[in-house]
Amino acid sequence: MRNTFALLLASILFYLAATIGIGFWAARKVKGSGDFLLAGRSLPIVLSTAALFATWFGSETVFGASSRFLEGGLFAVIEDPFGAALCLLLFGYFFARKLYNMNLLTLGDLFKVRYGKRIEVIASVFMVPAYFGYTAGQLVALGLIANVVIGIPVWQGVVISAVAVTLYTYVGGMWAISVTDFVQSILIVLGLVILLITLLTQAGGLPVVLEDVPAGTFQFFPEFTGNAIVHWICAWSVLGLGSIPSQDVFQRTMSSGSAKIAERSCYYAAILYLTIAILPLLISLCVRHLYPTEIHGDTQVVLLNMVIKHTPLWVQMLFFGSLLSAIMSTTSSSMLAPAALVSENIIKPLTKNRFTDKQLLYTTRTSLLVFSAISSSMACINSDIYELVGGSSILSLVSLFVPMVAGLYWQKATGFGALLSMVSGLSCWFYLEFYPASLPSMVYATGLSAIGMVAGSYISKRYSFLQI
Repeated sequence: MRNTFALLLASILFYLAATIGIGFWAARKVKGSGDFLLAGRSLPIVLSTAALFATWFGSETVFGASSRFLEGGLFAVIEDPFGAALCLLLFGYFFARKLYNMNLLTLGDLFKVRYGKRIEVIASVFMVPAYFGYTAGQLVALGLIANVVIGIPVWQGVVISAVAVTLYTYVGGMWAISVTDFVQSILIVLGLVILLITLLTQAGGLPVVLEDVPAGTFQFFPEFTGNAIVHWICAWSVLGLGSIPSQDVFQRTMSSGSAKIAERSCYYAAILYLTIAILPLLISLCVRHLYPTEIHGDTQVVLLNMVIKHTPLWVQMLFFGSLLSAIMSTTSSSMLAPAALVSENIIKPLTKNRFTDKQLLYTTRTSLLVFSAISSSMACINSDIYELVGGSSILSLVSLFVPMVAGLYWQKATGFGALLSMVSGLSCWFYLEFYPASLPSMVYATGLSAIGMVAGSYISKRYSFLQI
């Protein structure tokens, strides 16, 4: 037993060391902030697709979604993976080419070009907080892995994991993320497929597993009532629309070698993501069938405990390697995204472009360390992965989605309209979180954001003192 544990631990430590090594290797390509944030806009279709596929394939997909699926069936996981795949499809069709051809460094730059420098800073301030919860969710998952495999407290696993991910992201930036995403994506697919085949073999095949599935598990569409339909649409919208105005999706897409690659990689990644994200759901059904007595307590760690107790060592090594791959790739980009916004769209304009490129690169790396520390603290406080990740996307939806769409597709949109849209949407959402209404708060908040955009734009056109 000790030898098994030692080999498993050694394989995990080796993987962490190899990932950090790749980060240092990729650092040779980083000559300035453009290389650090967008990999020099030179990624081929394979690396670009892998990077986009890895955007969300982390803790929420493997832990959060499989846990919710066990509790509520397919209807409970509309948000992810289905909403996440929808986001990539929409981003590829409506946004990828337009944004790529604008030659922007960050998503905040869109608000500067379209609405002015003041709105650039304000919009970036609105974007940044969403990443704390998202990054914390990934770190919780890494802490859970350390807890199950090594036996250390979750918070210690969070800290150790944060140090490892921060180190290779700090050194190599988007180049490190892109190269490691490619390697990690291969491990993710390989590990999950082999684990699923192993479990299906033990269970006697897929038909046997499906016969044991509770009624309603595969219900996909809601009941034909107004309230149910609205909740169903909201589930699609959390990631499907809420993640469109996000720096991590933007920077992964804009790192592509051309506008054509940017668009196509979104489509390929959406198909790949939806296909591979189904595997953890099927694996959770196998676990329920094979070990029904173990489906209790924190369902987020059921899969981990099952792999440790009931699979051969080589399966454990491959599974935990692929799992670390998935989560680390997501964590690294969610750390880099807000750091980029702070340095390029908050500090840079506030200092009136006095910083050199090297100073901005140093600022980005320093911001990365700060975000890592804050997210780690949040991960030690709240351990609900699905809640941490979902909440971060809602913030972007109610405040930034409408101004972003209007900035690209409505010529009459103004800076005051964008400001009113962001403030009214977020304020409404916060209010309804404390004083709930009959429908989800994001419905009213997004609607009010749209009204603020239209009303603010027309009013500011009429009254010049409102022009920003």
